[in-house]
Amino acid sequence: MMRAGWLTALVWLLALALPAQAVEIEEWETDEGLRVLYVAAPDLPMFDLRLTFDGGASRDGDQGGLASLTSSALRHGTAEMDSDQLAERFESVGAQFSTNSLRDMAIVSLRSLTEPDWMDAALETLTTVLGAPAFPEADFDRARRQALQGLQRERQDPGSVATRRFYELMYGDHPYGNWPGGERETLEALEPANARAFYERFYTTGNGALAITGGLSREEAEAVAARISAALPQGPAAEPLPAVELPGELVEERVDFPSEQAHIHMGAPTLRRGDADHYALTLANHAFGGGGFTSRLFQEIRSARGLAYSVSSRLQPMAVEGPFRIGMQTAVDQADDAVAALREELARWHAEGIDADELEASRENVVNSFPLSLASNSDIVGLLSMIAFYDLSLDYLERYIERMEAVELDDLNARLRERINPDAMVTVIVGGQE
Repeated sequence: MMRAGWLTALVWLLALALPAQAVEIEEWETDEGLRVLYVAAPDLPMFDLRLTFDGGASRDGDQGGLASLTSSALRHGTAEMDSDQLAERFESVGAQFSTNSLRDMAIVSLRSLTEPDWMDAALETLTTVLGAPAFPEADFDRARRQALQGLQRERQDPGSVATRRFYELMYGDHPYGNWPGGERETLEALEPANARAFYERFYTTGNGALAITGGLSREEAEAVAARISAALPQGPAAEPLPAVELPGELVEERVDFPSEQAHIHMGAPTLRRGDADHYALTLANHAFGGGGFTSRLFQEIRSARGLAYSVSSRLQPMAVEGPFRIGMQTAVDQADDAVAALREELARWHAEGIDADELEASRENVVNSFPLSLASNSDIVGLLSMIAFYDLSLDYLERYIERMEAVELDDLNARLRERINPDAMVTVIVGGQE
């Protein structure tokens, strides 16, 4: 426990002081076919690694919730140790182990000190988990009950109800329409054998990538990658996700809910990771609703008209077209006026674009905040894993600012008019008495 506390204090104190720096990415492939991206960061006596697999909720098929339960089951132990013993092994050497599951990807993360004995023990524990997860029935049943309880809580939260229905209407039968938490019927039908089969199919060397950064030399990083790769199942990459069918008309749905606030989502599938329009649309959205207090939506909808408690917009690029999404909360009796005002601002943004002052203010904010995304090992390993998972160019970080600075106003507004269609938005409004 003292080692774990020491590591936490070290990370907290030193990571805050770690300066933004040029990131030189090195790449190789292990003998088993696992892609590795590595960045040396020798300032701290620690390292972070992150495995990403094409095994998120979009791979659930008709077994909703399976990706999430498989991810959590990796923390339940192996044939040699239960979940408590697994946690104790990591904590005893100051290591931090975690798993997560998103729509696109499954994630396995480890942070450890580079002191040889502690690092070796942390890696040995990790590779034991990766090589022989047990999927014990009692732990699986407990995780499933927790997932069912989570579904019940979501049904009582208007924001969760709105988000779920928004994705269902946007994506329909596409895998992105799957709710990551599953449904009661699908969760109740899942067994540990399903999780084991999912793990063996999707957590493979050919379907994953490894990002490493920290106080390891290239030679040491190669040795770490080799140990992890040898422990993983071998198998091919998953088939690409199907194309997204973009909506061709307005879709609006109102969901009664006993709440004083109405939760409103508006948007449409828009952007893939690696899309050349990413830079222009990021700046356009920053001016529209992504820039906080200075954005148009905040100024017009909240400040000028007083129609929203909160309002913002964001782009969420994914493996295939992820959503452009506007989120707003307002009083139930103002919901109609708020939606009308939102449509008005969206139409104006599309027709007129943004002006030169908005572009330069957005560019300055985005460019100046970018170094903060490289301020710690955990930030860097997160970006490395994104680059690896979505197969972005290795100069993505190096040229990010250059590409933002190259965006010209006329081209930005042309891309905006081409990619955002106010007449083909999905809108969900949740709120009001049942």
